[in-house]
Amino acid sequence: MKKNKQRYQKYKRLKFPHLPNWLLEITLIFCLSILGSCTHPEIGQTSNHPKIIRLDYAYYNPVSLVLKNKGWLEEDLQKSQVKIEWVLSQGSNKALEFLNSRSVDFGSTAGAAALIGKANGNPIKSIYVYSKPEWTALVTQSNSKIRSVTDLKGKRVAATRGTDPYIFLLRALNEFGLSEKDIELIQLQHADGRAALEKGDVDAWAGLDPQMAKTELENGSHLFFRKPEYNSYGVLNVREEFAKQYPDSVEQVLKSYEKARQWARENPQELKQILIKESNLSDAVAAKQLERTDLSNPNIGPAQKEVIIAAGDVLKKSGVIAPSVDVVATVNELIDPQFVEKIASK
Repeated sequence: MKKNKQRYQKYKRLKFPHLPNWLLEITLIFCLSILGSCTHPEIGQTSNHPKIIRLDYAYYNPVSLVLKNKGWLEEDLQKSQVKIEWVLSQGSNKALEFLNSRSVDFGSTAGAAALIGKANGNPIKSIYVYSKPEWTALVTQSNSKIRSVTDLKGKRVAATRGTDPYIFLLRALNEFGLSEKDIELIQLQHADGRAALEKGDVDAWAGLDPQMAKTELENGSHLFFRKPEYNSYGVLNVREEFAKQYPDSVEQVLKSYEKARQWARENPQELKQILIKESNLSDAVAAKQLERTDLSNPNIGPAQKEVIIAAGDVLKKSGVIAPSVDVVATVNELIDPQFVEKIASK
């Protein structure tokens, strides 16, 4: 920088002897500032990364727990001087709230829950599959007389609106000719729904692991309706604005996610210990959750679209999504495989 200044002082007197000093000094400052930005691309508008990346972590997303625990994303972005902030999501509805309020840049949800967000104007893209779980079912107490979905008519059922368990409940009711109007829905977050079931405050609960596994093993609660194909995958979403502005950062996050997913598959016992530590679960409950969690395929595309579109039809019928929404078009706009395809090709 000092040499550049000296050269410029010499050059300005040779070429511009009649210009006033104040104008030459302003020109010098401008040139040097441009030179400095080019020399240091991590500052100014030439940066490919933001100063901070905010991600959620969730007990229903074991890969996020590994990534947070290992600190690999922090290591990978250290040279770019990017800080990482982690925010706990207690359910898909919370993750969508965080994304919509810009509290996080990346959020973990179920695929069908992401559709609800997108249809209601949440500007997100689903870019990665962190798991294919059977993480929800309909649950009652062990001594309950409820044995089928039709037995729910007129009963109090706990669920968390905007999440996969809630959508699972709607699909189950629809399959047996019922709707939300035929039950008394009690809106509770997942942990509170489990507690309400165990206390007898509700007759049934649309459960979510690990809370569902906990009540199943520790309280003998009965999973009376299960249907794995109604579970709409675990997807990682990114804010559209963030993805457009920082595509390199999105790619880097997915690379780190892939590292964590592959590590989780290769180290099942260590994965279980991380889940136990983060979620404060017993060994048996953590094992039951992971038993129902498939981490084998991160790709997002036609398979996820099919499940989410099927869920969307029921959501539309139930009034959760407006009648004017084109479900197929919305799903096509939601699912964006370009980033995971890039990291797979490298």
